[in-house]
Amino acid sequence: MIQIAPSLLASDLLRIGDEVRACELAGADVLHVDVMDGHFVPPITFGPAFVKGLKAITQMPLDVHLMVSNPDHQVEQFAEAGADWISVHAEVAPHLHPTLGRIKSLGCRAGVVLNPATPLDFAFEAAGDADFILMMSVNPGYGGQAFIQSFLPRCERLRAWLDSNGLSHVQIEVDGGIKISNARDAVNAGASILVSGSGLFSGDLAANIREMKRVTS
Repeated sequence: MIQIAPSLLASDLLRIGDEVRACELAGADVLHVDVMDGHFVPPITFGPAFVKGLKAITQMPLDVHLMVSNPDHQVEQFAEAGADWISVHAEVAPHLHPTLGRIKSLGCRAGVVLNPATPLDFAFEAAGDADFILMMSVNPGYGGQAFIQSFLPRCERLRAWLDSNGLSHVQIEVDGGIKISNARDAVNAGASILVSGSGLFSGDLAANIREMKRVTS
């Protein structure tokens, strides 16, 4: 099953309640929350209070992507705030296996994130402890970037490795530059969770979600 995850970084935050309801009514599956700390990436975005507020207005799973320099210090806060999924970057999690274990012990799905140039070996080593691998298809930090085409063969290699090593249950999530025009390509490469910000929130949000679901079904 393909899951569509609107990235709230691209939403109108002054109308966040309306935006969330529109996502729900259009059939989106997950809400993606990009947490940036101003260190690992330059911008500063959302904190636990934002996630707690979202949890109060929606039943949709909250997919919290920690783009932070010290994720081990923050997973508990976001789990307590209501995160359902928490993913951490392999580039800044020196003890990745216990970090993933801690996320799961808090009742959340655990994910490993790889930047576009990070070797897939990082995913191979940690996949057995992960529920999903989030592969960036842009360099992290800013919305609206162009999709990096090298994601597609990387995703194919990762999907093939997971399937051949008894890890077919581990999903691949893609984040960055996903639009209606390339969503099917990402699915064909092996992704089953599609994060999209400007690709959905630019124009008619509900219509864009429905069309992305249609082209990937």
